Amino acid sequence: MSDFVSGFWNIYVVGIVLVSILGCGVFLWMQSSAVHVEGETTGHVWDEDLQEFSNPLPSWWRWLFYITIVFSLFYLAMYPGLGTYKGQFNWSSTGQYDGEMKKADEQYGPIFKKFQSQDIMAVAANSEAKEMGQRLFLTYCSQCHGSDAKGARGFPNLTDSDWLFGGAPDQIKESITKGRDAMMPAKGVKPDLNGDQIKDLANYVRSLSGLAADSIRVQRGKELFGPACSACHGPDGKGTLGLAPNLTDKTWLYGSSEDTIVETITKGRTNRMPAFGEFLGDAKVHLLTAYVYGLGGGVKEAPAAAPAAAAPAEKK
Repeated sequence: MSDFVSGFWNIYVVGIVLVSILGCGVFLWMQSSAVHVEGETTGHVWDEDLQEFSNPLPSWWRWLFYITIVFSLFYLAMYPGLGTYKGQFNWSSTGQYDGEMKKADEQYGPIFKKFQSQDIMAVAANSEAKEMGQRLFLTYCSQCHGSDAKGARGFPNLTDSDWLFGGAPDQIKESITKGRDAMMPAKGVKPDLNGDQIKDLANYVRSLSGLAADSIRVQRGKELFGPACSACHGPDGKGTLGLAPNLTDKTWLYGSSEDTIVETITKGRTNRMPAFGEFLGDAKVHLLTAYVYGLGGGVKEAPAAAPAAAAPAEKK
């Protein structure tokens, strides 16, 4: 689809380009036809002795400029550059990319496909597949999860055993293919909870992980946890697969300090992993799944999944 929303802009761009090129030609012609007197100056003087002489451009230099003008007109006839005109070669960056991708698929596709029919755990144990999977991971995943896959603040560690959406091979593949959306609602907006209650709740949540907490606030927060949080995190805070993270372990995606937990409860969290299925294709997703599973954090069997619902992003 053209970026031009009106035919006027097409004419405008074509006019600007052609006038600019022809203007350069006219300027060169005027310069070459002007009267020059060698040895005389134009009257421009700098620093008392630095003067501009009235000398013409060398002919070879001037003709190089003429050649660039002719070349630019030829280029615009062959390639896009004049508004919506596509050029005689009908070239586009998208078309070139698609052609290069097709060529790459023809060359490397069979290499990826030979692993596609194999079990993920078998692929994860194959040294050649592991190297290929690592290259895919470094290209498409390391920007968020890190080159060592240990994640960062807001991006989960893929080498541990904490998986919000499950660490079984099929679940990892689904995460890569379809992506994941996670959301924890804000409790401090039009407030469900006031500032003091949120601090009580934060201290109780810290205590679930064995972290230091104010005992008085813990008792008050425990009473708040049931109506405010247990629907997602469960009455014991151990979370629900695909719905809410476990609050009793040592894994914290955004941090476990009181201030951070207060911020999470107050403002909520929204997190998203993009879907790579359509972009990478089944064979590459299969290989990437095997690599992530082989990092050591995956599980062999998946526990029963919870009904689909909004998932908080406080942990992985």
